[in-house]
Amino acid sequence: MKIKEITTYLESIAPLSMQESYDNSGLLVGSPDDEVNGILISLDCIEDTVQEAIDKNCNLIISHHPIIFSGLKKLNGKNYVERTVIKAIQNNIALYAIHTNLDNYQFGVSHKMATLLNLKNSKILSPVQNKLMKLSTYVPEESKDKVLKAMHEAGAGNIGNYSECSFSSEGMGTYLPNEEANPTKGVQHILSREKECKVEVVLPSHAQGQVVRALKEAHPYEEVAYELFSIANINQDEGSGRIGELENEMPEKEFLKSLKETFNCGIIRHTELRNKTIKKVALCGGSGSFLLNEAKRQGADIFITADFKYHEFFDAEGQIIIADIGHFESEQFTTNLLGDLLTKKMPKFAVHLTGINTNPIKYF
Repeated sequence: MKIKEITTYLESIAPLSMQESYDNSGLLVGSPDDEVNGILISLDCIEDTVQEAIDKNCNLIISHHPIIFSGLKKLNGKNYVERTVIKAIQNNIALYAIHTNLDNYQFGVSHKMATLLNLKNSKILSPVQNKLMKLSTYVPEESKDKVLKAMHEAGAGNIGNYSECSFSSEGMGTYLPNEEANPTKGVQHILSREKECKVEVVLPSHAQGQVVRALKEAHPYEEVAYELFSIANINQDEGSGRIGELENEMPEKEFLKSLKETFNCGIIRHTELRNKTIKKVALCGGSGSFLLNEAKRQGADIFITADFKYHEFFDAEGQIIIADIGHFESEQFTTNLLGDLLTKKMPKFAVHLTGINTNPIKYF
């Protein structure tokens, strides 16, 4: 199996177009055409991770955090980033990162956290806007089901918990083939009138290319008429954070104790308790302070994330508990998430989860 087969699969789940503008996900080191001996999955990629890959005969490391985040101008080994990249190149080990695109995936990092907390009726806390498109096309009635099936399989027609969504209406299409045309129906230089269906589907913007290709391959006409435009609707299947409810509400201290055990936290930094029970829980893996107002707006009792700054804790304003459990702690189970995805897709392939705790923060 080649690297590109694995990365293509991962990017079908979490396309690179879903990453934030500041991010650097994707294949950072190595050739996509290299054969893969084994895969090592880790939250971070550091020198020890590369050594672990060498010891386990893995020539592809898939990490959540990209080791190359800002631009590298030199490779002299003066810091851990340069030394990690040099060691990977010297040992012919490819480095791949799946970062904020996995964060924004509906079943990604925050969904994994919500699952560990057994949240019910969970949904994306802050869905993205302006990332949806609408495609309209015109097809003979007898070919409608074939064309729709192809577009659905390519990623169109998903709305929330529903798939294969579409709308169609009947009408009359006209066309005049010239001498170069090879019409499926009709004759050159004679105006044709055909009963057609107008078919409409929504799709995420990152799926535009594959959906249009599927449409053209399935459509019977030599020239396919279609319209494609952006829509401002919220994409419920892509975005940041997660919000849901506990099956049974819990006292605040009891919930914090359970949270600490679940995520093996050295410490939880939190705002003042409100002397209320915890029922609605909002969370975000990694640095999620930007979602605090949304968590408050949706009535969450507690917001679990990491990397809150001192003054940002004041923003709780007694309306919500902020629980900062640590960056590594919030994302540590991302390795299990990726391992499960790859093992399910490639059950006979060697996929290893790192045995190294890469958390740079220690507690005394």
